[in-house]
Amino acid sequence: MSVYDVAVIGGGPGGYHCAQLLSANKKKVVLFEKRELGGVCLNEGCIPTKALLNCAKLYRHACDGAAFGVTADNVRFDQKTALARKNRTVKTLVSGVAASLAKVDVIKKSVHLEGRANEGFLLVTDDKETYEAKEVVIASGSETTVPPVEGLREGLASGFVVTNREFLDMEELPGHFAVIGGGVIGLEMACFLASAGVQVTVVEMMPKIAGTTDADACAMLQSAYEKQGMRFLLSAQVKKVEADGLIVEKDGKQEKIICDRVLLSAGRRASTADLGLESLGIQTERGAIVTDRHLCTNVAGVYAIGDCNGKLMLAHTAYREAEVVVNRMTGKRDEMRYDHIPSVIYTNPEVATVGESKASAEEKGYKVREIKLPMAYSGRFVAESETGEGFVKLVLDEATERVLGITLTGLYASEMILSAEMMIDTELPLEQLKKIVFPHPTVGEVMKEALFHI
Repeated sequence: MSVYDVAVIGGGPGGYHCAQLLSANKKKVVLFEKRELGGVCLNEGCIPTKALLNCAKLYRHACDGAAFGVTADNVRFDQKTALARKNRTVKTLVSGVAASLAKVDVIKKSVHLEGRANEGFLLVTDDKETYEAKEVVIASGSETTVPPVEGLREGLASGFVVTNREFLDMEELPGHFAVIGGGVIGLEMACFLASAGVQVTVVEMMPKIAGTTDADACAMLQSAYEKQGMRFLLSAQVKKVEADGLIVEKDGKQEKIICDRVLLSAGRRASTADLGLESLGIQTERGAIVTDRHLCTNVAGVYAIGDCNGKLMLAHTAYREAEVVVNRMTGKRDEMRYDHIPSVIYTNPEVATVGESKASAEEKGYKVREIKLPMAYSGRFVAESETGEGFVKLVLDEATERVLGITLTGLYASEMILSAEMMIDTELPLEQLKKIVFPHPTVGEVMKEALFHI
């Protein structure tokens, strides 16, 4: 029987980062991953979608470059070439993760918890071999939610309905794609499809797209997407999946959406089934493992990081949670904060947010001021963007003169949000923030403009 300091279950962003850090701290670590290192993010989510989105973005630049003095004839989008590039990108990064785990025992097996040994060690088994560990980190990730819609499971079985996993391996794009779900994942894939010339219909149960994202940002996104040819059915419910389309109900009326394929993107849920949580009495809520601010479960020596704890299903959240766990194991004071974690929608235009909105801040009792400026306040944005779509929105606490939240939409929003997060995280007062020198010309200067206008 193999004995380890720590066993990590799951090789996604949180799991492999945790194993890397523990190994660097001289811990003997075993990492279990039943599929590929990198998890959903690297193989079926963050990275492959961005690779494809960039291919489609270059295609749109070629098609729409006339305003910038660039014209091209017979521009085509080749899905097989884009797919091959995506696969090369993923392979390169997965290889890099594997190399970084050189001092970790990586075992490609599905495992579950089996309680404790008499000596107090935690037991992890694949039913053939059992491993002992002083501590266990569960990083089992998440899986696609399959809502109880008539015909949906049959559609998945036939291949007419696909999840993100199958979508990212499609060698040919159909003429019309229906997307069930207008959240971040669904929107990114819908944007890729529309940019590549596919007709797209998005069906969303909520009255707006992109979940809890700022309402103004959602409205701007929807307007931009509709100009690209997308159709949105909001406050609508899919009642049935048929062999050639969807039956959708909106405002009490039903309509059939005829399409070639359907993308299921109705959310994700913590992947915790068959982990043997009951062998230790690990507490869950709605399938997600309950954790405290140190990522501890209710069982001593067992931690849960990443999507499986249901806090914030973002790769960078999992990275930070891994760091908190490792710091706790190595005697360093640390705790998790979820209020300053940025989120990004990587469509065209981009949306990035961090911290509070005006509404959420007021709900928490803050008295705030809010400023919203168009991205046109940035000279570089005007120079590089023809549509002019985009804005910055800044929320300030009047009592402390500190920034509570920032929303950015438009060109380079994903790259600027880190600066916004640091404004919030450092809690520097407004007058101090105004002294920060932004390089000119950059799109990020729009945040400085907002600081002087609020």
